[in-house]
Amino acid sequence: MGERRRSNVGRLPWLVGAIAVSFTVMSAGVADAGPRPFGDARILAQVPTPPGFPEGIAYTNNLVLVSGPATFGTAGGPPSQVLMFSATNGLLLKAFPTKGENLALEHANSSIALDRLNRVYVLNTQLGIYRLSLNGKQEQYSTPFPDLKPCGTVPPGTPCSPTPFDAPPLPNDIVFDAAGNAYVTDSTQATIWIVPPGGGQPQIWFQDIRLASTSIGVNGIRLNPARTKVFVTVTADLDGRAFVYTLPLVAHPSAAQLKVFHEYTNGDAPDGIAFGRSGRLYVTIATPFASGVSILSPKGIEVARLANTTNPIYPYDSPANAAFDGKGSMLLTNHAFATGGADPDQFTVLDVWVNDTGDPLEKPLII
Repeated sequence: MGERRRSNVGRLPWLVGAIAVSFTVMSAGVADAGPRPFGDARILAQVPTPPGFPEGIAYTNNLVLVSGPATFGTAGGPPSQVLMFSATNGLLLKAFPTKGENLALEHANSSIALDRLNRVYVLNTQLGIYRLSLNGKQEQYSTPFPDLKPCGTVPPGTPCSPTPFDAPPLPNDIVFDAAGNAYVTDSTQATIWIVPPGGGQPQIWFQDIRLASTSIGVNGIRLNPARTKVFVTVTADLDGRAFVYTLPLVAHPSAAQLKVFHEYTNGDAPDGIAFGRSGRLYVTIATPFASGVSILSPKGIEVARLANTTNPIYPYDSPANAAFDGKGSMLLTNHAFATGGADPDQFTVLDVWVNDTGDPLEKPLII
């Protein structure tokens, strides 16, 4: 993997898949049980550059799939990629460069989801959703996400964005329901899209000014274990506030049905989310130099926080998304958006022991 560079903030040395690191756990009723201490964090894999800036993550059959780069400034650079790692030892097994991007323009992969056949559905800023088989076959699944103009600038009835300014689409996270509908957050257009089973044109499922931001608004998305609600994070709204919201899993939710599940304070920037089989909601906190994982009870109360102690960017460096390995560990992508450009060694996949298995994501059979 080449020589590792020493971080300018004195990051500790590491060995892939072997080091346990310092962490802080603020707990309120989370049991410390299992073969490792609760919150024990280890680097499973180093994410190479390119692509760097890893975002999406999924686990299947002892494989860890990671997508990237989720960043700006990619015009003129190499294609986006999906990477396949061994969950046993973190070795990079295969890289799948994205086909069909115009490399002269901005291009990026954000999050991913799997279907029952273990095909990967990849959010791409240019292409929309493309589908990737693990044998390398790539096919287009949806059309690109529409660029919506602010509602105040277009005739009534025209599809538009509730944001007060014009911004291009930024598809960020994706989740399936049992029927095969894909729900996609659009972080710059205050929109949640729905793509029907089999793909095609994205349709507006929900919009609200509370999802808007001058940076990253609506972000992570998952269905609750009962499959009655959609949970989303807003990293920073127009007032700089951060939330986990819920919506009913219905065809056309109303603005009145958008409810606060948890509000974050003190500069916390929630990103991706994942439900444990325990019912707890694991929320990655991507705040630069104050990163970690917030663990919420089914009532929306924070019961534990995993955070750095001796080093502000180690082990957690703006983690983006989470997946469970079914054995008690949560796998995180360290997006490292504030540090990785100067120190690509910060792009990692973490294995964090939480003594919980994931609530199984819907993996529909899509023809």
